[in-house]
Amino acid sequence: MKNRALQVCCGILAAGILLSSCVTTHNPNGLPPGQQKKIYGTKSAKPFAPGQQKKGY
Repeated sequence: MKNRALQVCCGILAAGILLSSCVTTHNPNGLPPGQQKKIYGTKSAKPFAPGQQKKGY
């Protein structure tokens, strides 16, 4: 009985870890940088492009 409960617990834990790793964090608005530029009225799309950001180390 304990062995079965341990297997179920480990399975749920493994599924939780696998599913949580699929989350993306860049571009939270879901819009392309050019569209964000138009909405916010800036001259450049550079601040909205994830590849154009400086690293903050």
